[in-house]
Amino acid sequence: MGTSRLKSRRRQDQGLKWVRIVMAILATIGLIDTGSITLNKWGWIGALSCPGGAEGCDKVLNSPWGTLILGNGSVVPLSFLGLVVYLAVLLMAILPLLPGLSKNKTDLSRKTWWGLFFTSCGMAVFSLILVGLMVFKIQAFCFFCFLSAFISICLFALTIIGGGWDDPSELIFRGILISLAFLLGGLVWASSADPQKTDSIKDLKGVSPPVETQSTQREITLARHLKSAGIVMYSAYWCPHCNEQKEMFGKEAVSELVIVECAVDGQNNQRELCERKGITGYPTWEINGQLESGIQSLKELAIKSGYIDTRKF
Repeated sequence: MGTSRLKSRRRQDQGLKWVRIVMAILATIGLIDTGSITLNKWGWIGALSCPGGAEGCDKVLNSPWGTLILGNGSVVPLSFLGLVVYLAVLLMAILPLLPGLSKNKTDLSRKTWWGLFFTSCGMAVFSLILVGLMVFKIQAFCFFCFLSAFISICLFALTIIGGGWDDPSELIFRGILISLAFLLGGLVWASSADPQKTDSIKDLKGVSPPVETQSTQREITLARHLKSAGIVMYSAYWCPHCNEQKEMFGKEAVSELVIVECAVDGQNNQRELCERKGITGYPTWEINGQLESGIQSLKELAIKSGYIDTRKF
């Protein structure tokens, strides 16, 4: 009788509480890490002090792999995705520890452990892809990025150690499926953002690909406003994000913008000006003397430039 009660109690207390606490602490550190990068990218806080040199962090965070383009054309820093995921991990780690939150703690504990396993597994695989990009493609060191990768791998290891898994074979099978899914998805995304992925871009000989979208009057009016306000877009002909930024304006509006070519082999380039301005990533906007790296939505440009009616965007 005593043995059966002991086994029953162990099933109710699935997993190790101290592991959940450690995971919550690591997720909080991850939140601060990715949150700082995101707020910096949005211009809400100043420059970050990056151990190992700010140049490496700027090069990585302003690279083509530093932002995500959503289906509606909105642009968000990749760090924002990390912030959301760390927040989810934090919530899943602490929910079963909160008193009186759920009558069925066993069921909640089991579901959150599986949620933590799937999430941390995907984070670990995707983080390794990002580290590979840093080492082999960008060739720069970013302390914040390596810290996030280290935290992700630790979270994955902790879920395996502390999850109280009854069937290791099921854990391995599901882990392989999740890993393959994130590996394939991550590699496809990394390839699509690679500025050297297509021969057509290599054969442009210093000229950006033509803009194919048509402008509406609102894009043309905004572009004229940006030009009259002295706002400049620094670009490189081979940069896919630069072309995406131009497509957001459309063909007619782009002709109204002030665009400076920074690539050393770009046609009519102003490389020396770009170097004096400290341009390290593309596109970069100079707005009221401040540099804004990465793709900017039309609404962001309208707000930052003091455009009269931002409700149109």
